[in-house]
Amino acid sequence: MSRKPELKGRAARLAQLFPTGRAQAARTPFVLLVVLLLGGGLIGLLVLNSALSEGAFQLDDLQRETKSLTDEEQALQRDIDAHSAPDALQRRARELGMVPGGDPAFLGPDGKVKGVPGPASAARAPLAPAPGAPVTEAAPEAATPAPAPTPASSSTPGR
Repeated sequence: MSRKPELKGRAARLAQLFPTGRAQAARTPFVLLVVLLLGGGLIGLLVLNSALSEGAFQLDDLQRETKSLTDEEQALQRDIDAHSAPDALQRRARELGMVPGGDPAFLGPDGKVKGVPGPASAARAPLAPAPGAPVTEAAPEAATPAPAPTPASSSTPGR
């Protein structure tokens, strides 16, 4: 067996500062800890990257859906605007048998009637004929004016 020579003096004091056989055993858990931390960090980064990629795909799908819904909303708004245009309203009113109203009368805050009300008659020509709408003449019996309501006879129920 090989025996270590005995050190004397300064060399003996320096030799006491260095650990003996335990140095190799103490290094192994530290290396394993560092490897586990690095592996865990890499796996964590992989999971985080996958989650961010999935979020990016969902964001892209939602932006595409938002654009589609915005286009649909604009198309519906154009349809509403086309149906609420004055000429379209007039044409539909004529199709339903409605006629332009007569002269209006207004009530003032003091209860007095301003203006002379006139009856609606089917013989009155429309203010702006709808383009492409057939012009029909009103029957003579429809042109007879209805009696105008008198302002003095109107009463509010419950008062």
